[in-house]
Amino acid sequence: MAIRIFETDPDALPKGSLYADDSVGRFHSGRQVDGVPEALSEWRITTGDPEVASAVAQLFKGSVVDTESPNENHLEVQTDRAKVLVILDGPDAIASDMKLWNTGMLVHHCDGVEHLSPDDVAGRPCGCPPLMEDRKAAAKRRMGPGPSISVSFALADDPDLGKFRFQSGSWKLAEVLHEYENALTRVGAPALAELSLELVEYTTKKGRDVSYVKPVIKVLKAWNDAIAEPKY
Repeated sequence: MAIRIFETDPDALPKGSLYADDSVGRFHSGRQVDGVPEALSEWRITTGDPEVASAVAQLFKGSVVDTESPNENHLEVQTDRAKVLVILDGPDAIASDMKLWNTGMLVHHCDGVEHLSPDDVAGRPCGCPPLMEDRKAAAKRRMGPGPSISVSFALADDPDLGKFRFQSGSWKLAEVLHEYENALTRVGAPALAELSLELVEYTTKKGRDVSYVKPVIKVLKAWNDAIAEPKY
C-alpha cells in the first residue's frame, strides 16, 4: 500500500494500515519533555534489548538510559549523529498510508483516495479533499488524516543487529516518498542509503523566522557495490 495523495492534486507533486513491527529498535526525530513535543537535531534510538542498546551506544557515541517506560522499547540512546548509513531492502522498505487517531482509536485509514480499513469500507472513496493544502488544513484541525510513514532498515555499520524502524507523520517526507521509492527501484537490490535529520531555516515574506528539522533519505548505491569497495 502507498499514499495516493498526488492522484487528486498532480500539481502538488514536487519536481525533480497498520505496520507489522518486527524491529529490534526505533529511530526517533523527537521526544516528549513534560508532555510537550520537542524536535531533535540528532537521532534518538530506543529498544527493549540491552545488547542492541549497548551496540548502538558504542556505534553512535551515546549512553544507554533506562526510561522505565511501560513501553517495550524502554532503553534509550541519544546519539550525536544527524546522519546514519542504513541498508534498505528495496522500495518495500518504505510503507505509507494516511491515518487519523482519536483518543487512541484509528478512526480514518486510507491511502488518500480510498479507504484501507475497516473491511466493510475498504476500497471505497475516502472523501479526503483532493488538494494538498486542503488535506493539510483538515489534518491540522484533526478533521482529516495525516501521513503515516514507516521505514524499515538495517544499520550499515552492523547489519547483524537486525531491522530498525523509523516512523514519521511528516508531510515534507510524504511529498518526496515517490522519489525515494523510484531511486530504490532503480537500484533493484538492497541499497546503501543515508538517513538524516536536516535543519531547514528561512524567513517568511512577513519577516517571521521559521526553522524545523525534516527527515531525509538519500539512496546512494547498491549495498553489494558498497561492500565491494574499501570503504563505503
